[in-house]
Amino acid sequence: MPSVPSLAVTLHKCLAEAFSAVLPEDTPGEWIDPMLRRSDRADFQANGVLALAKRLRTNPRDLAGQVVESLPANEEIASAEVSGPGFLNVDVTDAAVLRNLAARSDDERLGVPYAEHPGTTVIDYSQPNVAKEMHVGHLRSTVIGDAITQILEHRGEKVIRRHHIGDWGTQFGMLIQYLVEHPHELDHESDSADAKDEGEAAMARLNRLYKAAYSLFETDEEFKARARDRVVALQSGDEQSLTLWHKIVDESKTYFQGVYEVLDVEIRDEDIVGESAYNDGLQAVVRDLESSGVAVRSEGALCVFFDDVKGPDGTPTPLIVQKSNGGFGYAATDLAAIRDRIGELGADTVLYVVDARQALHFRMVFETAQRAGWLPEGAARQLAFGTVLGKDGKPFKTRAGGSVRLVDLLEEATQRAALVVREKAQDLTEDEIQERAAQVGIGAVKYADLSNSMTRDYVFDLDRMVSLQGDTSVYLQYAYARIQSIFRKAGGEKAKVHPTLDLEPAERALALHLDEFGDTLAAVAENYEPHKLASYLYELATLYSPFYETCPVLKADTQQLVQNRLFLCDLTARTLRQGMTLLGIRTPERL
Repeated sequence: MPSVPSLAVTLHKCLAEAFSAVLPEDTPGEWIDPMLRRSDRADFQANGVLALAKRLRTNPRDLAGQVVESLPANEEIASAEVSGPGFLNVDVTDAAVLRNLAARSDDERLGVPYAEHPGTTVIDYSQPNVAKEMHVGHLRSTVIGDAITQILEHRGEKVIRRHHIGDWGTQFGMLIQYLVEHPHELDHESDSADAKDEGEAAMARLNRLYKAAYSLFETDEEFKARARDRVVALQSGDEQSLTLWHKIVDESKTYFQGVYEVLDVEIRDEDIVGESAYNDGLQAVVRDLESSGVAVRSEGALCVFFDDVKGPDGTPTPLIVQKSNGGFGYAATDLAAIRDRIGELGADTVLYVVDARQALHFRMVFETAQRAGWLPEGAARQLAFGTVLGKDGKPFKTRAGGSVRLVDLLEEATQRAALVVREKAQDLTEDEIQERAAQVGIGAVKYADLSNSMTRDYVFDLDRMVSLQGDTSVYLQYAYARIQSIFRKAGGEKAKVHPTLDLEPAERALALHLDEFGDTLAAVAENYEPHKLASYLYELATLYSPFYETCPVLKADTQQLVQNRLFLCDLTARTLRQGMTLLGIRTPERL
């Protein structure tokens, strides 16, 4: 089924035709922009006449009047009048609103169009480190990356997920050498007997292994030397080293999947492509950068210099591709990944959902790849996110000053949500309460993150997150559940559109907002701004509230009115469900 243009799109086209009809034929096309937007004074306001009149050196009110007179006859516009210095206030007919929504309702995509020219996007997000616990810092990358992935795929984009896990480097020499000398340590179960699941058991084993290896590494110089030699053996393909390395990575993946399951995010094993995957390409990166002159040797290291990147003392700060001892850092791996993502995966766009504090690193990596001819200009973009803060406004830490474990955070959110669910739905069984508590609690954590612009820091406050009041996912879930309750009580009455009916103010406001869903999703996908989808959904739930309070649904005066209002309820629920699904948030039928 073809997509359904919003009323804003239809009106924009209509006004543009009226503009063209009153302007000289040689008027540049880019000047003809009605600049249409929603308004408090009318359904829509067009502000484009002011800028156009200034360019043409004519009176804006007179020009606006000519535009109104030239509007073609149509069924959408109820009235159009000049306001102020030359604004155009436009109201649409109730019938046009209802017909447009009816067309959207007939489509399972709610009339949302696919992108006109979808491409291939590789998105790099949720980058945990092998043999280390996931903490609150991994939350934002995972939640934001998952939402953007869902939104882009919904628009028709081919999206390739990449989870660039930290699985290569010095710490693995330490861990593997310890296992060589203590071969049964990773299989030891005693410390994980109390773990709730396989993932926690895996992390308990890895924690114990890491602590023991690190303690030896710090106190035994001979072991430290053997561990460093082991790094070379690993990177050279030594069979024993690789076998033990695989065991450590597999244990970590078991743990990762346990956390992702709780977070209700799908992370497929084939999408986990860590630093190690690019090891074979590192020498080619070095060779090509050095031969092309993009990188030069400095004190034995291979470096890329930038005119505008200098240290506090004014000396240039390079991107180090290869260390003086022949080792490789993050830069080499990231450059090899770019070559693979553009050259092998055929990406048009590569997105990196990474902490804002790494902005300089990625700017240098992108510029290096562009100089080398591996990356088209503008094809790579870091979607930088801010920091999760505690209530004291400082980076979120435990009382002891350590990183907050992600699993602990999610468990506490679920427990808080259970209190809300138990209070609101006293007829649910305990199993149903726990199921909904997980949906509400995890949804609350995700929404608190996604409802903020990703570049901003935000305060992690569970009391506010699980509140039924304010801009929270619980408020949206409750609105959805309330609509489902209406349909359970409807006694088989069907939702149906009756375009001849007049709409009450609360109905019009709700209906016009529903009509904006497709335009909102298009803008969210184009600019990678999931917080604007969250804002749209919150406003939708907010507009539904006065509709629910002032426009009786099942007790409306006529059957046609009952059906019409049931239709608005149904489309509101479907829009809430679709939007929240794209954000990775569940919508329970009952709360």
